Amino acid sequence: MGNKRVPWHKDDDLWKALRPFLFTEELWERAQGEVNNIISLIDVKGGSKILDLCCGTGRHSLELASRGFIVTGVDRVKDYIKEATKKAKTMEVEVEFIVGDMKKFYRPDGFDVVINMFSSFGYFKEPEDDRKVLLNIYQSLVEGGKLLIDLMGKEILARIFQKRDWVEKDEMILLKEREIKKEWSWIENRWILIKGRVRKEFIVSHRLYSGNEITELLKNSGFHSIEIYGDFDGSPYNNEAKRLVAVACK
Repeated sequence: MGNKRVPWHKDDDLWKALRPFLFTEELWERAQGEVNNIISLIDVKGGSKILDLCCGTGRHSLELASRGFIVTGVDRVKDYIKEATKKAKTMEVEVEFIVGDMKKFYRPDGFDVVINMFSSFGYFKEPEDDRKVLLNIYQSLVEGGKLLIDLMGKEILARIFQKRDWVEKDEMILLKEREIKKEWSWIENRWILIKGRVRKEFIVSHRLYSGNEITELLKNSGFHSIEIYGDFDGSPYNNEAKRLVAVACK
């Protein structure tokens, strides 16, 4: 089992074990196209200072830095930051990678743009903690700065929901079981990782937001000019949406 003494998102054993499934070659290959769309969607100006909050192993940070943006990547997982730093050296690009907690990290007026990708929001049991993260982001943006959050919206999840499925990679099998709780405000994922005779089990749970709910939360955190899209290409958030992409201004 995962470490029961800490919340799942602070369990380093979980992040280490699941790394092969969270940052696949396919996802790395998609980063270039995603960044193309992000730059177009929020009209990122050349030389902008960008914070990639919960940057993981740096797939978006590194792509942005390779295009000349001034990039800071923050993640609480030390091994991910080490991996990202090593990749930056290999690619000969400059990124400021920091080990940090999104509930605590902020840099007053430090960034023109903040991105939070791949459903890296809503981890905390208390809703007020989500608002605290947004307030940190708000403080970190310059006046007129923009935030982009990428989530799996609850409307999309309701359309594609599967109780169970599994993934196989590098002689490992990851079994996934999902349960919707708290009147569709919370999802609990039971993930069982099997490699040979070794079996590890983790509970990964987080808050679910609809397009309207994330809009209201952003408004209540001080943001304005909020737009909700169904993907990074700016498509509408409707019954065909692939992601919930929220863009907001300070």
